Amino acid sequence: MSDRLRVLVKEKIADTGVDLLREQFDVDLGVDWSEEDFRARLGDYHAILIRSATTLTEELIALGTSLRVIGRAGVGVNNVDVAAATKRGIIVANAPQSNVVTAAEHTMALLMALARNVPQADASLKAHKWERSRFGGVEVYEKTLGIVGFGRIGQLVAERAKGFGMRVVAFDPFVGAERYRDLGVEKAETSADVYAVADFVTIHLPVTPQTRGWLNAEAFAQMKDGVRVVNCARGELIDDAALKDALDSGKVAGAALDVFPSEPITDYPLFDGYDNVVVTPHLGASTREAQDRAGLQTAEQVIAALTGGTVTTAVNIPAIAAEDLEVLGPFVPLCQQLGRLAVSLSEGSSVDRLELEFLGRIGERDTRPLVTAVLMGVLRGHTEEDVNEVNAPGVAEQRGIEVVETKRSTARDFTDLVRVTVVGGEDEVRVVGTNIGRRNRPHLLEVWGQRFDVQLEQHVTIFRYSDVPGMIGRVGSVFGKHGVNIVSAAVGRTRDDDAPAANGELAAMAVTTDAAVPAGVIDEIVAGDGFVAGRTVSL
Repeated sequence: MSDRLRVLVKEKIADTGVDLLREQFDVDLGVDWSEEDFRARLGDYHAILIRSATTLTEELIALGTSLRVIGRAGVGVNNVDVAAATKRGIIVANAPQSNVVTAAEHTMALLMALARNVPQADASLKAHKWERSRFGGVEVYEKTLGIVGFGRIGQLVAERAKGFGMRVVAFDPFVGAERYRDLGVEKAETSADVYAVADFVTIHLPVTPQTRGWLNAEAFAQMKDGVRVVNCARGELIDDAALKDALDSGKVAGAALDVFPSEPITDYPLFDGYDNVVVTPHLGASTREAQDRAGLQTAEQVIAALTGGTVTTAVNIPAIAAEDLEVLGPFVPLCQQLGRLAVSLSEGSSVDRLELEFLGRIGERDTRPLVTAVLMGVLRGHTEEDVNEVNAPGVAEQRGIEVVETKRSTARDFTDLVRVTVVGGEDEVRVVGTNIGRRNRPHLLEVWGQRFDVQLEQHVTIFRYSDVPGMIGRVGSVFGKHGVNIVSAAVGRTRDDDAPAANGELAAMAVTTDAAVPAGVIDEIVAGDGFVAGRTVSL
């Protein structure tokens, strides 16, 4: 028997990937294996490569008693029980950048097909009709393309659209302003600003509770009459009924869709009777080059994992070195929470810079894991790709977000302090926190320049208001009226210079609750006299 490590390629990947693996390992192809063979032989392999057809459950992972790495030749890892793999010390790696070019090209293909009625004209002529006058289109030259979601794919779309002579306007508050300038793209302050000027709108957002149904009736109403809409990202981003109404009314002149709320799908309201709708069956990543790239990139990651190299696309490698774990480990959750809280409080239309300060004992350590944790808090849920401990710095760099780090070995008043400042344009928000007690409970110590001390819970609400009597009671009354139970509260009325606020100056209040606070409750409170701002976030 060979002493070389063994790799199972369970699904078809590029021959170049298989050949690369065979240079160092014994490789078996299990594409045609039965389920029984797969389960019986899985324990013989040190690595497995899959695509989307194979689901590695906790049970199957347990059968892989020799597994060191699972390679997913594609973007998502939803068909792998990552938690089960992590528990067994198995690295899970994917190929997150394998399809970005393909997705951007397909977006442009659908945009051009929509503008020139290509599929409709093709079907007509193949039906032996010559209807040249019926399929007149529009030029894209000097038209405005609005991009909602300006991550890697959105930026590639912008580059290609500019090659067609289009003006490009984009909105994404999690991209630095400098990135827009580098690409020659106009930065919109809000998505409504995009809709107001765009002749074509393409959306490239992740699906979250906040983005689901992003293109809804309100969004379509804000768009120019005769706009054309493209979606190659996720079907859930568009409210189907609202799009149908907008097409029926003529508000939207046409739509091109590659993705749908549920897939596969063959019965969809816009499939029949809408000549101005172009559809494809989720082909955004379906090119030979993208599939080959995914296989090759995943093979490279498997090789790195089995030979002691750096696995750059791993989704579950612990980022904290063992020797630093005792000191830094408890601060990782705090840093994620502070990052999420700071970006939620930020009012800027972009995230240009993150200023991170680590003071005390933690400032004497290699704080890269803490930087990564802050980045995860800032970016997670706001990008096309899943952000994790491995890729967070790279995602921030791609989006033009500058990270400035300062470390000092002493901290005033506390053993350790973490300060996170989000800078976007002229807007700047700083939050400060630490861990307290033997259980390292995370505490929030400063927001909006006001200092206090409150233990962080899952649901946190911050208010800024005039420092006059009765404000705390008004918040409690409204919360009580709506059945919101307060866990703890703290008031900050001391400025950075240690001077207490004078009556009528601004103060800050932090309130933690046992459930998320509805946005309407916040709006009701902020609408009252003396309140300046209110934000709620689930950490």
